[in-house]
Amino acid sequence: MADYHFDVDIQQKMHHGEVVCGDVFYTRRIKEEGRVILVLSDGIGHGVKANVLATLTASMALNYASLHTQPDVAANVFMRALPRSSDGKESYATFTIIEIEVGGMVRIVNYDNPPTLIFRNGELFAPREIEVNIRGAENVGKILRIREFKPVKGDRILFMTDGVVQSGLGGKRYPMGWGLEQVKQFAQSQIFREMEISATRLARKIMNQAAMNDAFEMKDDTSCGVVHFRQPREFMLITGPPFYKIKDTDFVKRVTEFPGKKIICGGTTAEIIARELDLEVNIQHRYGYAEAAIPPAAEMQGFEMVTEGVLTMGKVEEILETYTGETRLGSSPPEEVVKLLLEHDIIHIIVGTRINWAHQDPDQPMELEIRKFVVKRIVRLLEERFLKNVSVELV
Repeated sequence: MADYHFDVDIQQKMHHGEVVCGDVFYTRRIKEEGRVILVLSDGIGHGVKANVLATLTASMALNYASLHTQPDVAANVFMRALPRSSDGKESYATFTIIEIEVGGMVRIVNYDNPPTLIFRNGELFAPREIEVNIRGAENVGKILRIREFKPVKGDRILFMTDGVVQSGLGGKRYPMGWGLEQVKQFAQSQIFREMEISATRLARKIMNQAAMNDAFEMKDDTSCGVVHFRQPREFMLITGPPFYKIKDTDFVKRVTEFPGKKIICGGTTAEIIARELDLEVNIQHRYGYAEAAIPPAAEMQGFEMVTEGVLTMGKVEEILETYTGETRLGSSPPEEVVKLLLEHDIIHIIVGTRINWAHQDPDQPMELEIRKFVVKRIVRLLEERFLKNVSVELV
C-alpha cells in the first residue's frame, strides 16, 4: 500500500466571449483495480465545436484507458471517429492521459498538448520518454509521447493545454507567448516558496498568471491541472446514533480513539457523545448563515464542529454536486463541512442507523431524506468527482 495520497485539481478558463470551454477534463477511479485515470482534451478552435471535439476525445480516451487498450490503438480509433469539417479538413483534439496505479506506476500519454512537467523535491524530474506512432495509414507522422515512472511522496505533475504556454502571445512582455520554460520557472518558484503548496493553490496561481498575461481576456481555452503526491490526511464524520443504545459506550470509545480531525452531524449523536464524555455542547452563532432552515453549528471539545444532521448533510450533498474550481465556500455549517471533506484524503464515515422519527413526518419536505441515502450520495460524489478514499461503517 502506498504511503502517499494524490491530490488532483484543475483550473479552467474559456476563450473570451465564449459560453462554453473547448477544454474538457474527465476522471475515473477504478476501485477494484486500484487505478485512477485523468484525461484532459483540447478541441481545435474554441467554443461549442471545440467542446464537442474535446468531449468526444476525452470520453473515448477514458473508456479505452479503462479497458487497458494500447494507447496507439485507442488513439487511432477515436481520431477516426472525430467529425470532419464541411470543407473536408481534419478536425481533431489534443489530449493528455494520466494513469495512476495506487502504490504503483504512473503513465502519462501526451498527444500535441504541452509536455507535462514533473517536479521532485522542487526540481524538474524528467523520466525517460518514448515516442509511439499512432496506428493507421491516415495517422502517419502523428506521435504519442509516453512517460512512465514510480512516484514518491512530494512529487507533482503539472499538465496543461496550449492556453497556458501561449498566454500573452503578441503582447509586450511575452510576444512569443509565456512559453513552457517560463511556466516551469514560475511553478518552481511557487513550490520553493511553499513546499507544501496544494494542488488547488498551485493550479490557481498558474492560471491567474496566465490570465494576467492575456489582460484577463483569454485568447484561448486554458486549462492547468496539478497532481500532488503527499502525506494522506484522515478525517472522520459521525452522523446518527448507533442502532442499539447498549452500544453507545463502544461507539463513543471508537470515535474518541480516532487520531485525526472529526465532526458530528446530528444533535442526538452529539448528545450521546457529550453524555458519555461528560462534555458540553455550545451552540455558536458565529457562522452568519442566513438560511433559517439550517440550524447553527455548535462546538464540543475534541471535535472540529457539531452540526444538525439530515438537513445539513443534504445541503453538503447539494454543494458537492455543483462544486467547481470557481466555487468559493462561505462559513455556513454545510460549507464548513464541505471544506473539511475536501481538505482530507481518507474519509471515514460512521453512520448510526437509529431512526430519528422527527424526519419521518410525511408533511415534511422531500429534502428530508433518510440519513443513509444522503450519505450514499455524498460518498459517490467524494469518490467519483473528488477521488477521495471513503469508507462507510453502519452501526
